[in-house]
Amino acid sequence: MEAASSADLFASYQRIPGAYDEIVGPDDRVRGDLGTMLEPLVRMDPDQLAHRADLAALSLINQGVTFSVYSDSAGSEKVFPFCPVPRMLRHDAWARLERGLVQRLRALELFLDDVYGAQTFLTNPRIDPGMVLESSAYMAKLHGIKPAGGVRVHVGGIDLIRGADGGFAVLEDNLRCPSGVSYVLQNRVVSKRVFPEMFRRARVRRVDTYPARLAAALTAVAPCAEEDCCSVVLTPGSYNSAYFEHTFLARTMGIELVEASDLLVDDDRVYARTTAGPQRVHSIYRRTDETFLDPEVFRPDSLLGVPGIIRAYAAGNVVLANAPGNGIADDKGIYPLVPEIIRHFLGEEPLLAQVPTYMCARQDDRAYVLEHLHELVVKLVDGAGGYGMLMGPQSTADERDQFRARILAEPRRYIAQPLVELSTTPTWIPEKHRLEPRRVDLRPYVITSPDGPWVLRGGLTRTALVEGSYVVNSSQGGGSKDTWVLEERS
Repeated sequence: MEAASSADLFASYQRIPGAYDEIVGPDDRVRGDLGTMLEPLVRMDPDQLAHRADLAALSLINQGVTFSVYSDSAGSEKVFPFCPVPRMLRHDAWARLERGLVQRLRALELFLDDVYGAQTFLTNPRIDPGMVLESSAYMAKLHGIKPAGGVRVHVGGIDLIRGADGGFAVLEDNLRCPSGVSYVLQNRVVSKRVFPEMFRRARVRRVDTYPARLAAALTAVAPCAEEDCCSVVLTPGSYNSAYFEHTFLARTMGIELVEASDLLVDDDRVYARTTAGPQRVHSIYRRTDETFLDPEVFRPDSLLGVPGIIRAYAAGNVVLANAPGNGIADDKGIYPLVPEIIRHFLGEEPLLAQVPTYMCARQDDRAYVLEHLHELVVKLVDGAGGYGMLMGPQSTADERDQFRARILAEPRRYIAQPLVELSTTPTWIPEKHRLEPRRVDLRPYVITSPDGPWVLRGGLTRTALVEGSYVVNSSQGGGSKDTWVLEERS
Protein backbone atom coordinates (compact mmCIF):
# COMPACT_ATOMS: atom_id res chain seq x y z
CA MET A 1 0.00 0.00 0.00
CA GLU A 2 1.59 3.22 -1.10
CA ALA A 3 0.81 5.94 1.41
CA ALA A 4 1.82 8.88 -0.77
CA SER A 5 -0.74 7.95 -3.41
CA SER A 6 -3.56 7.74 -0.86
CA ALA A 7 -3.40 10.85 1.28
CA ASP A 8 -1.75 14.17 1.72
CA LEU A 9 -0.66 13.14 5.23
CA PHE A 10 2.18 11.03 3.87
CA ALA A 11 2.76 12.83 0.57
CA SER A 12 5.67 14.90 1.90
CA TYR A 13 6.86 12.44 4.54
CA GLN A 14 10.66 12.12 4.40
CA ARG A 15 12.36 9.39 6.41
CA ILE A 16 15.54 10.27 8.35
CA PRO A 17 18.50 8.79 6.43
CA GLY A 18 20.05 5.87 8.29
CA ALA A 19 17.18 5.51 10.78
CA TYR A 20 14.71 2.63 10.94
CA ASP A 21 11.22 4.02 10.43
CA GLU A 22 8.70 1.74 12.10
CA ILE A 23 5.78 2.62 9.82
CA VAL A 24 7.26 3.63 6.45
CA GLY A 25 9.78 1.31 4.83
CA PRO A 26 12.77 2.08 2.55
CA ASP A 27 10.45 1.91 -0.46
CA ASP A 28 8.33 4.74 1.02
CA ARG A 29 5.43 2.33 1.52
CA VAL A 30 3.66 1.53 4.78
CA ARG A 31 5.25 -1.66 6.07
CA GLY A 32 3.42 -4.95 5.38
CA ASP A 33 0.02 -5.49 6.97
CA LEU A 34 0.26 -2.18 8.83
CA GLY A 35 -1.20 -0.59 5.71
CA THR A 36 -4.58 -2.25 6.27
CA MET A 37 -4.63 -1.29 9.95
CA LEU A 38 -3.61 2.30 9.25
CA GLU A 39 -6.06 2.86 6.40
CA PRO A 40 -8.35 5.15 8.46
CA LEU A 41 -5.34 7.36 9.19
CA VAL A 42 -3.95 7.26 5.69
CA ARG A 43 -7.31 8.39 4.27
CA MET A 44 -7.34 11.53 6.44
CA ASP A 45 -6.21 14.93 5.33
CA PRO A 46 -4.07 17.11 7.65
CA ASP A 47 -7.07 19.13 8.88
CA GLN A 48 -8.86 15.98 10.02
CA LEU A 49 -5.82 14.73 11.91
CA ALA A 50 -5.27 18.17 13.44
CA HIS A 51 -8.84 18.12 14.73
CA ARG A 52 -8.34 14.71 16.35
CA ALA A 53 -5.01 15.83 17.85
CA ASP A 54 -6.77 18.84 19.38
CA LEU A 55 -9.47 16.59 20.84
CA ALA A 56 -6.80 14.33 22.33
CA ALA A 57 -4.99 17.29 23.92
CA LEU A 58 -8.26 18.63 25.33
CA SER A 59 -9.07 15.23 26.82
CA LEU A 60 -5.68 15.07 28.56
CA ILE A 61 -6.10 18.62 29.89
CA ASN A 62 -9.55 17.79 31.27
CA GLN A 63 -8.15 14.71 33.00
CA GLY A 64 -5.27 16.70 34.50
CA VAL A 65 -2.55 14.55 32.88
CA THR A 66 0.44 16.70 33.79
CA PHE A 67 4.07 16.61 34.87
CA SER A 68 6.26 19.25 36.50
CA VAL A 69 9.31 21.06 35.14
CA TYR A 70 10.81 23.06 37.97
CA SER A 71 13.34 24.91 35.80
CA ASP A 72 10.72 26.37 33.45
CA SER A 73 10.12 30.04 34.24
CA ALA A 74 6.78 29.93 32.40
CA GLY A 75 5.31 27.62 35.02
CA SER A 76 5.93 24.16 36.40
CA GLU A 77 2.74 22.26 35.51
CA LYS A 78 2.73 21.01 31.92
CA VAL A 79 0.39 18.80 29.94
CA PHE A 80 2.38 15.86 28.61
CA PRO A 81 2.53 16.37 24.80
CA PHE A 82 0.73 13.52 23.06
CA CYS A 83 0.90 12.42 19.43
CA PRO A 84 -2.33 10.66 18.41
CA VAL A 85 -0.59 8.51 15.76
CA PRO A 86 0.11 5.24 17.61
CA ARG A 87 3.27 3.19 17.58
CA MET A 88 2.58 -0.38 16.47
CA LEU A 89 4.59 -3.43 17.50
CA ARG A 90 3.84 -6.82 15.97
CA HIS A 91 3.14 -9.84 18.13
CA ASP A 92 6.31 -11.76 17.19
CA ALA A 93 8.61 -8.81 17.93
CA TRP A 94 6.90 -8.25 21.27
CA ALA A 95 7.11 -11.93 22.21
CA ARG A 96 10.91 -11.82 21.78
CA LEU A 97 11.09 -8.63 23.86
CA GLU A 98 8.96 -10.14 26.59
CA ARG A 99 11.20 -13.18 26.96
CA GLY A 100 14.27 -10.93 27.19
CA LEU A 101 12.65 -8.63 29.75
CA VAL A 102 11.62 -11.54 31.97
CA GLN A 103 15.16 -12.94 31.82
CA ARG A 104 16.69 -9.56 32.66
CA LEU A 105 14.39 -8.90 35.64
CA ARG A 106 14.97 -12.38 37.04
CA ALA A 107 18.75 -11.88 36.88
CA LEU A 108 18.68 -8.36 38.36
CA GLU A 109 16.44 -9.55 41.20
CA LEU A 110 19.00 -12.25 42.03
CA PHE A 111 21.85 -9.75 41.70
CA LEU A 112 20.25 -7.36 44.21
CA ASP A 113 19.55 -10.19 46.63
CA ASP A 114 23.19 -11.25 46.35
CA VAL A 115 24.65 -7.74 46.69
CA TYR A 116 22.76 -7.25 49.95
CA GLY A 117 23.43 -10.83 51.00
CA ALA A 118 26.17 -13.38 50.26
CA GLN A 119 27.90 -11.22 47.58
CA THR A 120 29.02 -14.22 45.53
CA PHE A 121 28.96 -12.13 42.36
CA LEU A 122 31.76 -9.98 43.72
CA THR A 123 34.08 -13.00 43.57
CA ASN A 124 33.47 -13.33 39.82
CA PRO A 125 36.93 -12.89 38.21
CA ARG A 126 35.39 -11.01 35.26
CA ILE A 127 34.25 -8.04 37.33
CA ASP A 128 35.80 -5.46 39.63
CA PRO A 129 33.99 -5.59 43.01
CA GLY A 130 34.80 -1.91 43.49
CA MET A 131 32.35 -1.06 40.71
CA VAL A 132 29.61 -2.30 43.04
CA LEU A 133 30.83 -1.53 46.54
CA GLU A 134 32.17 1.95 45.71
CA SER A 135 29.00 3.05 43.92
CA SER A 136 27.12 5.90 45.59
CA ALA A 137 23.96 3.87 44.95
CA TYR A 138 25.12 0.92 47.07
CA MET A 139 23.60 1.24 50.56
CA ALA A 140 25.78 -0.73 52.95
CA LYS A 141 23.38 0.04 55.82
CA LEU A 142 20.84 -2.28 54.15
CA HIS A 143 23.19 -5.27 53.88
CA GLY A 144 21.67 -8.38 55.39
CA ILE A 145 18.06 -7.19 55.22
CA LYS A 146 15.70 -9.63 53.47
CA PRO A 147 12.49 -8.00 52.23
CA ALA A 148 9.15 -9.46 53.25
CA GLY A 149 7.87 -11.70 50.46
CA GLY A 150 11.35 -12.03 48.96
CA VAL A 151 10.80 -9.54 46.11
CA ARG A 152 12.97 -6.42 45.60
CA VAL A 153 11.97 -5.24 42.12
CA HIS A 154 8.19 -5.11 42.38
CA VAL A 155 8.06 -2.70 39.41
CA GLY A 156 10.76 -2.47 36.75
CA GLY A 157 10.97 -0.04 33.84
CA ILE A 158 13.50 -1.04 31.17
CA ASP A 159 14.33 1.61 28.56
CA LEU A 160 14.73 0.16 25.07
CA ILE A 161 15.84 1.64 21.77
CA ARG A 162 15.58 0.31 18.25
CA GLY A 163 18.65 0.64 16.06
CA ALA A 164 19.12 1.14 12.34
CA ASP A 165 18.58 -2.59 11.70
CA GLY A 166 15.23 -2.58 13.51
CA GLY A 167 16.57 -4.64 16.42
CA PHE A 168 15.85 -3.68 20.03
CA ALA A 169 18.53 -3.07 22.66
CA VAL A 170 18.43 -2.08 26.32
CA LEU A 171 19.54 1.48 26.97
CA GLU A 172 19.16 1.51 30.77
CA ASP A 173 17.39 -0.11 33.71
CA ASN A 174 15.03 1.70 36.10
CA LEU A 175 14.48 -0.32 39.27
CA ARG A 176 14.07 2.32 41.99
CA CYS A 177 10.80 4.16 41.30
CA PRO A 178 10.21 3.90 37.54
CA SER A 179 7.60 6.44 36.48
CA GLY A 180 5.38 6.94 33.45
CA VAL A 181 2.93 4.04 33.52
CA SER A 182 0.00 6.41 34.20
CA TYR A 183 0.65 8.01 30.81
CA VAL A 184 0.53 4.56 29.20
CA LEU A 185 -2.93 3.98 30.62
CA GLN A 186 -4.23 7.48 29.89
CA ASN A 187 -2.79 7.48 26.36
CA ARG A 188 -4.70 4.27 25.66
CA VAL A 189 -8.02 5.81 26.74
CA VAL A 190 -7.41 8.80 24.47
CA SER A 191 -6.17 6.87 21.43
CA LYS A 192 -9.21 4.57 21.51
CA ARG A 193 -11.42 7.66 21.36
CA VAL A 194 -9.39 9.34 18.61
CA PHE A 195 -9.05 6.28 16.34
CA PRO A 196 -11.83 3.82 17.31
CA GLU A 197 -12.02 2.19 13.87
CA MET A 198 -8.25 1.79 13.57
CA PHE A 199 -8.06 0.39 17.11
CA ARG A 200 -10.64 -2.30 16.27
CA ARG A 201 -8.83 -3.25 13.06
CA ALA A 202 -5.47 -3.57 14.80
CA ARG A 203 -6.62 -5.93 17.60
CA VAL A 204 -4.50 -4.32 20.31
CA ARG A 205 -3.46 -5.99 23.57
CA ARG A 206 -4.97 -4.52 26.75
CA VAL A 207 -3.04 -2.40 29.22
CA ASP A 208 -5.82 -1.52 31.68
CA THR A 209 -5.15 -4.55 33.89
CA TYR A 210 -1.92 -2.99 35.19
CA PRO A 211 -3.32 -1.36 38.39
CA ALA A 212 -5.03 -4.58 39.46
CA ARG A 213 -1.85 -6.55 38.75
CA LEU A 214 0.25 -4.17 40.84
CA ALA A 215 -2.24 -4.19 43.71
CA ALA A 216 -2.27 -8.01 43.66
CA ALA A 217 1.55 -8.12 43.63
CA LEU A 218 1.69 -5.88 46.73
CA THR A 219 -0.83 -8.10 48.50
CA ALA A 220 1.00 -11.30 47.52
CA VAL A 221 4.18 -10.30 49.40
CA ALA A 222 2.48 -8.67 52.40
CA PRO A 223 3.29 -10.07 55.87
CA CYS A 224 -0.36 -10.90 56.60
CA ALA A 225 -3.31 -12.84 55.29
CA GLU A 226 -4.55 -11.62 51.91
CA GLU A 227 -7.92 -10.51 53.30
CA ASP A 228 -6.22 -8.42 56.00
CA CYS A 229 -3.75 -6.62 53.74
CA CYS A 230 -3.70 -2.82 53.75
CA SER A 231 -1.65 -1.26 50.94
CA VAL A 232 -0.97 2.43 50.34
CA VAL A 233 0.85 4.65 47.84
CA LEU A 234 3.40 6.90 49.58
CA THR A 235 3.95 10.22 47.79
CA PRO A 236 6.39 12.99 48.70
CA GLY A 237 3.55 15.43 47.99
CA SER A 238 1.83 17.55 45.40
CA TYR A 239 5.01 19.36 44.35
CA ASN A 240 6.63 16.18 43.07
CA SER A 241 6.98 16.01 39.27
CA ALA A 242 5.07 12.71 39.12
CA TYR A 243 2.29 13.61 41.57
CA PHE A 244 -0.38 13.07 38.91
CA GLU A 245 0.83 9.49 38.57
CA HIS A 246 0.78 8.91 42.32
CA THR A 247 -2.84 10.01 42.60
CA PHE A 248 -3.85 8.14 39.44
CA LEU A 249 -2.35 4.83 40.57
CA ALA A 250 -3.77 5.05 44.07
CA ARG A 251 -7.22 5.69 42.62
CA THR A 252 -7.08 2.93 39.99
CA MET A 253 -5.56 0.42 42.44
CA GLY A 254 -8.29 1.19 44.94
CA ILE A 255 -5.90 2.05 47.79
CA GLU A 256 -5.11 5.17 49.83
CA LEU A 257 -2.64 7.87 48.82
CA VAL A 258 -0.61 8.97 51.85
CA GLU A 259 2.21 11.36 52.72
CA ALA A 260 4.84 10.84 55.41
CA SER A 261 2.80 12.77 57.97
CA ASP A 262 -0.03 10.25 57.54
CA LEU A 263 2.16 7.36 58.74
CA LEU A 264 3.76 6.44 62.03
CA VAL A 265 5.90 3.57 63.28
CA ASP A 266 5.21 1.88 66.61
CA ASP A 267 6.87 -1.33 67.83
CA ASP A 268 8.47 -1.75 64.38
CA ARG A 269 5.08 -1.72 62.67
CA VAL A 270 3.72 0.91 60.32
CA TYR A 271 0.34 2.51 60.90
CA ALA A 272 -1.76 5.03 59.01
CA ARG A 273 -3.46 7.79 60.94
CA THR A 274 -7.22 7.62 60.36
CA THR A 275 -10.27 9.20 61.94
CA ALA A 276 -10.98 5.81 63.50
CA GLY A 277 -7.49 5.56 64.97
CA PRO A 278 -4.22 3.95 63.74
CA GLN A 279 -4.63 1.31 61.02
CA ARG A 280 -1.88 -1.22 60.33
CA VAL A 281 -0.20 -0.87 56.91
CA HIS A 282 1.38 -3.96 55.36
CA SER A 283 2.51 -2.89 51.85
CA ILE A 284 3.74 0.51 50.71
CA TYR A 285 4.21 1.42 47.07
CA ARG A 286 6.68 4.19 47.76
CA ARG A 287 7.29 7.03 45.34
CA THR A 288 9.57 8.86 47.76
CA ASP A 289 13.29 8.63 46.98
CA GLU A 290 14.98 6.26 49.40
CA THR A 291 17.48 8.87 50.62
CA PHE A 292 14.53 10.82 52.06
CA LEU A 293 12.60 7.76 53.24
CA ASP A 294 13.72 7.47 56.86
CA PRO A 295 15.55 10.26 58.75
CA GLU A 296 16.77 7.69 61.27
CA VAL A 297 18.81 5.90 58.59
CA PHE A 298 19.39 8.27 55.70
CA ARG A 299 19.04 12.06 55.61
CA PRO A 300 18.29 13.30 59.14
CA ASP A 301 16.90 16.56 57.74
CA SER A 302 14.26 14.82 55.60
CA LEU A 303 10.70 16.03 56.10
CA LEU A 304 9.44 13.56 53.49
CA GLY A 305 10.32 10.43 55.41
CA VAL A 306 8.80 8.30 58.15
CA PRO A 307 11.05 7.81 61.18
CA GLY A 308 11.51 4.11 61.87
CA ILE A 309 10.13 2.80 58.58
CA ILE A 310 13.41 1.01 57.78
CA ARG A 311 13.28 -0.69 61.19
CA ALA A 312 9.81 -1.98 60.32
CA TYR A 313 11.06 -3.06 56.88
CA ALA A 314 14.10 -4.87 58.35
CA ALA A 315 11.82 -6.66 60.83
CA GLY A 316 9.72 -7.97 57.94
CA ASN A 317 6.64 -6.14 59.13
CA VAL A 318 6.07 -4.03 56.03
CA VAL A 319 6.77 -4.29 52.30
CA LEU A 320 8.51 -1.35 50.64
CA ALA A 321 8.03 -1.45 46.89
CA ASN A 322 10.44 -1.02 45.33
CA ALA A 323 12.96 -2.16 47.91
CA PRO A 324 15.42 0.47 49.19
CA GLY A 325 18.89 -0.11 47.77
CA ASN A 326 17.75 -1.03 44.26
CA GLY A 327 19.62 1.98 42.92
CA ILE A 328 22.78 -0.08 42.62
CA ALA A 329 21.14 -1.90 39.70
CA ASP A 330 20.16 1.47 38.17
CA ASP A 331 23.75 2.71 38.29
CA LYS A 332 24.88 3.13 34.70
CA GLY A 333 28.29 1.86 35.80
CA ILE A 334 26.64 -1.51 36.54
CA TYR A 335 24.75 -1.58 33.21
CA PRO A 336 27.76 -2.96 31.24
CA LEU A 337 27.92 -5.84 33.73
CA VAL A 338 24.34 -7.05 33.21
CA PRO A 339 25.23 -9.66 30.54
CA GLU A 340 27.68 -11.16 33.02
CA ILE A 341 25.04 -10.93 35.77
CA ILE A 342 22.68 -12.97 33.57
CA ARG A 343 25.35 -15.60 32.90
CA HIS A 344 26.38 -15.75 36.57
CA PHE A 345 22.92 -16.13 38.11
CA LEU A 346 20.94 -17.86 35.36
CA GLY A 347 23.59 -19.71 33.37
CA GLU A 348 22.08 -18.26 30.17
CA GLU A 349 23.15 -15.97 27.38
CA PRO A 350 21.38 -12.59 27.32
CA LEU A 351 18.34 -12.48 25.05
CA LEU A 352 18.38 -8.68 24.75
CA ALA A 353 21.25 -6.74 23.25
CA GLN A 354 22.87 -3.76 24.97
CA VAL A 355 24.52 -0.61 23.69
CA PRO A 356 28.35 -0.90 23.70
CA THR A 357 29.54 1.02 26.75
CA TYR A 358 32.89 2.43 27.87
CA MET A 359 33.45 2.61 31.63
CA CYS A 360 35.58 5.65 32.41
CA ALA A 361 36.73 4.01 35.64
CA ARG A 362 38.76 1.63 33.45
CA GLN A 363 42.00 3.17 32.25
CA ASP A 364 41.85 1.86 28.67
CA ASP A 365 38.18 2.85 28.28
CA ARG A 366 38.87 6.28 29.73
CA ALA A 367 41.73 6.92 27.32
CA TYR A 368 39.49 5.99 24.38
CA VAL A 369 36.64 8.18 25.60
CA LEU A 370 38.85 11.23 26.10
CA GLU A 371 40.22 10.83 22.58
CA HIS A 372 36.76 10.36 21.00
CA LEU A 373 34.54 12.76 22.94
CA HIS A 374 33.34 14.29 19.68
CA GLU A 375 31.85 10.90 18.66
CA LEU A 376 30.36 9.63 21.92
CA VAL A 377 27.47 10.23 24.31
CA VAL A 378 28.83 10.71 27.84
CA LYS A 379 26.50 10.12 30.82
CA LEU A 380 26.61 10.42 34.58
CA VAL A 381 26.17 6.98 36.12
CA ASP A 382 23.51 8.41 38.43
CA GLY A 383 22.02 10.87 35.94
CA ALA A 384 18.38 10.94 34.85
CA GLY A 385 16.02 12.93 32.69
CA GLY A 386 18.60 13.60 30.00
CA TYR A 387 20.55 15.93 32.30
CA GLY A 388 24.31 15.84 32.91
CA MET A 389 24.93 14.38 29.47
CA LEU A 390 27.29 15.26 26.61
CA MET A 391 26.02 14.60 23.08
CA GLY A 392 29.45 14.44 21.49
CA PRO A 393 28.50 14.80 17.80
CA GLN A 394 26.40 17.89 18.62
CA SER A 395 28.76 19.40 21.22
CA THR A 396 31.06 22.42 21.17
CA ALA A 397 34.78 22.38 21.93
CA ASP A 398 34.13 24.15 25.24
CA GLU A 399 31.56 21.54 26.28
CA ARG A 400 33.98 18.73 25.47
CA ASP A 401 36.74 20.44 27.47
CA GLN A 402 34.42 20.71 30.47
CA PHE A 403 33.53 17.02 30.29
CA ARG A 404 37.16 16.04 29.83
CA ALA A 405 37.99 17.77 33.11
CA ARG A 406 35.02 16.16 34.87
CA ILE A 407 35.94 12.68 33.68
CA LEU A 408 39.56 13.07 34.81
CA ALA A 409 38.44 14.33 38.21
CA GLU A 410 35.82 11.60 38.86
CA PRO A 411 36.11 8.79 36.29
CA ARG A 412 33.80 6.39 38.21
CA ARG A 413 30.92 8.84 37.72
CA TYR A 414 30.90 8.58 33.91
CA ILE A 415 30.25 6.11 31.12
CA ALA A 416 30.26 6.71 27.36
CA GLN A 417 28.42 5.11 24.47
CA PRO A 418 28.38 5.55 20.69
CA LEU A 419 25.50 7.65 19.42
CA VAL A 420 22.89 5.09 18.33
CA GLU A 421 20.56 6.13 15.52
CA LEU A 422 17.17 5.68 17.17
CA SER A 423 14.17 4.39 15.25
CA THR A 424 11.53 6.88 14.13
CA THR A 425 7.77 6.95 13.76
CA PRO A 426 5.45 9.36 11.94
CA THR A 427 4.59 12.08 14.45
CA TRP A 428 2.07 14.89 14.19
CA ILE A 429 3.81 18.29 14.33
CA PRO A 430 1.08 20.90 14.97
CA GLU A 431 3.29 23.88 14.13
CA LYS A 432 3.93 22.47 10.65
CA HIS A 433 0.48 20.89 10.22
CA ARG A 434 1.96 17.64 8.97
CA LEU A 435 3.50 14.29 9.88
CA GLU A 436 7.27 14.13 10.27
CA PRO A 437 9.60 11.38 11.54
CA ARG A 438 10.70 11.76 15.15
CA ARG A 439 13.00 9.54 17.20
CA VAL A 440 11.47 7.34 19.91
CA ASP A 441 12.38 5.00 22.72
CA LEU A 442 10.25 2.54 24.69
CA ARG A 443 9.82 1.83 28.40
CA PRO A 444 7.99 -1.45 29.06
CA TYR A 445 6.91 -2.15 32.65
CA VAL A 446 7.44 -5.42 34.49
CA ILE A 447 5.65 -6.36 37.73
CA THR A 448 7.28 -9.06 39.85
CA SER A 449 5.48 -11.14 42.45
CA PRO A 450 6.46 -14.45 44.09
CA ASP A 451 5.13 -16.15 40.92
CA GLY A 452 7.72 -14.33 38.80
CA PRO A 453 7.77 -11.37 36.39
CA TRP A 454 4.75 -10.23 34.37
CA VAL A 455 5.23 -7.82 31.44
CA LEU A 456 2.62 -5.19 30.57
CA ARG A 457 1.85 -5.68 26.86
CA GLY A 458 2.43 -2.09 25.92
CA GLY A 459 4.67 0.59 27.30
CA LEU A 460 5.61 4.24 27.31
CA THR A 461 6.80 5.39 23.91
CA ARG A 462 8.60 8.69 24.41
CA THR A 463 9.08 10.93 21.41
CA ALA A 464 11.74 13.55 20.71
CA LEU A 465 9.48 16.30 19.37
CA VAL A 466 12.32 18.72 18.57
CA GLU A 467 13.50 18.18 15.00
CA GLY A 468 16.86 16.38 14.91
CA SER A 469 16.84 15.67 18.65
CA TYR A 470 17.76 12.38 20.29
CA VAL A 471 16.45 13.43 23.74
CA VAL A 472 12.99 12.05 24.41
CA ASN A 473 12.55 13.10 28.06
CA SER A 474 9.43 15.12 28.82
CA SER A 475 11.48 17.54 30.92
CA GLN A 476 13.41 18.48 27.80
CA GLY A 477 10.62 18.87 25.30
CA GLY A 478 9.70 15.25 24.60
CA GLY A 479 6.22 13.82 24.22
CA SER A 480 4.56 10.43 24.09
CA LYS A 481 2.51 8.05 21.96
CA ASP A 482 0.23 5.15 22.69
CA THR A 483 2.04 1.84 22.12
CA TRP A 484 -0.09 -0.77 20.38
CA VAL A 485 1.10 -4.35 20.83
CA LEU A 486 -0.84 -6.30 18.24
CA GLU A 487 -2.58 -9.62 18.78
CA GLU A 488 -1.17 -12.68 17.02
CA ARG A 489 -2.89 -13.12 13.68
CA SER A 490 -3.81 -16.52 12.30
